[in-house]
Amino acid sequence: MLPIVLLSVFGIGLLFLGFMKSRAILLPATLLFLVVALAVNFIDWNKSYLYFNDMLRTNNLAMVFTAIILLSAFMVVALSSNFLNDESAQPAEYYAIILFSLVGAIMMVGFENLIMLFVGVEILSISMYVLTGSDKRNLRSNEAAMKYFLMGSFATGIMLFGMALLYGATGSFTIAGIGSYAAHPQVGLSLLLYVGLLMLLIGLLFKVSAAPFHFWTPDVYDGAPTIFTAFMSTVVKTAGFAALFRLLSVSFGGVYTFWWTILAIITALTLVAGNITAVYQNSFKRMMAYSSISHAGYLLIGLASLGTNTKQAIVFYSLAYSIATIAAFGVLLLVAQQRSSQTITSEGVITENFDSFNGLARQNPLLGVAMTVSMLSLAGIPLTAGFWGKFYMFSTAVERGQIWLLVVAVLMSAVGIYYYFRVIIAMYFRDGGNDPIQVAPFYRYVLVAATILTLGLGIAPGLLEGLF
Repeated sequence: MLPIVLLSVFGIGLLFLGFMKSRAILLPATLLFLVVALAVNFIDWNKSYLYFNDMLRTNNLAMVFTAIILLSAFMVVALSSNFLNDESAQPAEYYAIILFSLVGAIMMVGFENLIMLFVGVEILSISMYVLTGSDKRNLRSNEAAMKYFLMGSFATGIMLFGMALLYGATGSFTIAGIGSYAAHPQVGLSLLLYVGLLMLLIGLLFKVSAAPFHFWTPDVYDGAPTIFTAFMSTVVKTAGFAALFRLLSVSFGGVYTFWWTILAIITALTLVAGNITAVYQNSFKRMMAYSSISHAGYLLIGLASLGTNTKQAIVFYSLAYSIATIAAFGVLLLVAQQRSSQTITSEGVITENFDSFNGLARQNPLLGVAMTVSMLSLAGIPLTAGFWGKFYMFSTAVERGQIWLLVVAVLMSAVGIYYYFRVIIAMYFRDGGNDPIQVAPFYRYVLVAATILTLGLGIAPGLLEGLF
């Protein structure tokens, strides 16, 4: 509750700070606001409260997901210092929209009522539409924003219609009321419940880039400014899977035999589509887009195999994936800005291809190590957080006896190693430009922290569970 109120007030405050002549205060002010929101998030630890007429719940799980979202946002904002150097950019508005979007993400994490879920999804989605098209001089950014807006609107409409059908079947918008009806029907479950569940799943699976609702992802991730792509691929995905877990575990655990097969098939499709298509990409940014799709598939394994360990698996995987992805995009930002090897298309758009990383490890070992650890974690190599994230996810499939899904996931993980190692090979075994890459001190601290955290969770995976 407190993070929602504070972030709303801080977002309005940032808009007023934008009237100041100097932009220098905007970045530290935003980081301070996020630290304050993260600190007050744990005030109600080990307590459970309902707010807004019992539409929003605060409990330990909601606070942990909120912490992951706020930590991811802090790291992304810390890497956005180039906004202050771009005279055409509007950093106050960008930072304010980021804070407002976090309000929607936190609503999705702790909703107790489907109406609150809808409000959270819309606040987050509209913010992403605006940030995607924020580079107004870039035609691809404009195209990505329009595509995201149109397809997102259709997905939202489908989701809202599914909520209406669920209300018609159960007479309640609360997830506890729907769960009680699904678990103990008086006369038999209504067909409206099944149709409503499917439509609601379609809307939420679109938000997390699950196949076959993933077609918007590569173009939107590629067209959006890189810093907002990093935000979108971490914060939005964490909020989306937190909402899916809460919905399926509380409301629809009683009809698990109906939806698990559908979700398992979608999981397999997502894994195959994301990993196989990523192999053919020459652009690092588009590869990361398909990588995001594939990791949605790994997270879906935990939902399709819903059990006692699913909660811990999703929390750990979300944190490990977010940290590694932000570090990778952070290195990409520097490379795209400073490397002379970047190419320019006929439309004047920078293409961040794999050749841009040639020789990077020799010219700047810090960036080379940060990117290497990030790629190893995303690939699921041991001694990184990503390995244990996949291990926990695969364990949920074993617990449910879904061996065929586990086989698909392991095979696709092997495919993923190929395209992640393309970046490592380019950095260490190919010759690149001679211009050194300059890294600002605070930027360096963020990359070092992400690298240490990835390795720390890989060496001591029980650390997170011990803390929370």
